[in-house]
Amino acid sequence: MNKIDLVIGLIIGFLASLVGCFIFITFFTDYHFINGIRIMKLQGSLGKLITLGCILDLVVFALLLKLNKELMARGVILAVIAIAILTLFI
Repeated sequence: MNKIDLVIGLIIGFLASLVGCFIFITFFTDYHFINGIRIMKLQGSLGKLITLGCILDLVVFALLLKLNKELMARGVILAVIAIAILTLFI
């Protein structure tokens, strides 16, 4: 098992979630990225924002499976699980 592919998939998963959150805040709110995160945290909806950001991980997962990169796809799933556990504590 090539662990480098798993780590690369994990990093891709975290970056895709971050990009998804950035896209949501930029296009669907009137706030800038950092201020939007602060306001969402104050409103208690930061977990919902992170969940919406993880939608982009689904696209990345499907693309990696299409390219026969199963270990990277496992890393993306591992990132989604880590983000889900993180959202429980935020």
